[in-house]
Amino acid sequence: MVPYAGWEMPVEYSGITNEHLAVRTRAGLFDVSHMGEIEIAGKGALEAVQRISSNDANKLKVGQAQYAGLLTSEGTFIDDMLVYRMAPSHFMLVVNAANTAKDVAWITEQAKVTGAAVVDSSSRYALIAIQGPAAREVLQPLTGVDLGEIRYYWFSYGEVAAARVTISRTGYTGEDGYEIFVPPAMADRVWQALVESGRGADVIPCGLGARDTLRLEAAMRLYGNDIDDTTTPLEAGLGWTVAWGKGDFIGRDRLLQQKEQGVARALVGFEMLDRGIARQGYPVVSNGSQVGRVTSGTQTPFLKKAIGMAYVPTALSTPGGEVDIEIRGRATRARVVPLPFYTRQR
Repeated sequence: MVPYAGWEMPVEYSGITNEHLAVRTRAGLFDVSHMGEIEIAGKGALEAVQRISSNDANKLKVGQAQYAGLLTSEGTFIDDMLVYRMAPSHFMLVVNAANTAKDVAWITEQAKVTGAAVVDSSSRYALIAIQGPAAREVLQPLTGVDLGEIRYYWFSYGEVAAARVTISRTGYTGEDGYEIFVPPAMADRVWQALVESGRGADVIPCGLGARDTLRLEAAMRLYGNDIDDTTTPLEAGLGWTVAWGKGDFIGRDRLLQQKEQGVARALVGFEMLDRGIARQGYPVVSNGSQVGRVTSGTQTPFLKKAIGMAYVPTALSTPGGEVDIEIRGRATRARVVPLPFYTRQR
């Protein structure tokens, strides 16, 4: 257990490798109740979300979610988030735990001109994720909701283990699965029911360690590592989250300028050619000079490779090229590779 954003969080239960492989081959259970939930409602709700989000919330139908950036006026990340359309004029944003207070303050200020109400509703929700190929067969016996009818990045309301919940077909592992928003008083009941239902599939609890190695294999960006208030969606390879045609939003002008001029650096994936594991902050070197830094890196249990992501000059971002990663003062060869490292079979 470690302190994390005001919570006591499990790094691992039975070992990161064991938990990682369970999610890739069967299913794993995560308590991610630390995530923040911010609700925006009222007459100006859509206008408020359109103003603060890089993506186009107007395209969302009720019951649908999308990934987006919460950006500064410079086009850099305050946070990344999932935007859920709960009703025509009611949205819920799921944000990173360490950023919740900062995000609430920013969104509240920006939403004033729209008249929408902004509420930090994090305390109303516990969040449990069941992730992996066996996720549906484990969850389905506990709910009357037809999980097969929930498309990827959609959600539905119903009961799980007699608790009123929201079931979202989303996750942060690169696998199919569900995230269950449940009242905190009922979270233990739902967790224990999932553990019991998953015994036949050997489903196990998983901690922050496996969550990190899984998301890295799937090249999902982590705020504070791969994206922050110094990086833009275009630099981070997240240009698909920018809805250029929706009209004005915070950061649009700077992003448009960057799009026209071209980015000077890009986030790339790499795999190690020499022995060694690249970690966050390690220098990336080309021709004897530091040209970037590693943002995330590990030895992955499933791919059995040392991989990572790093910002490098655009000229060095082409897959197949080589750079050096400085590991404890030693230059170690790495090859730039396409992202993601891992894609699940559909």
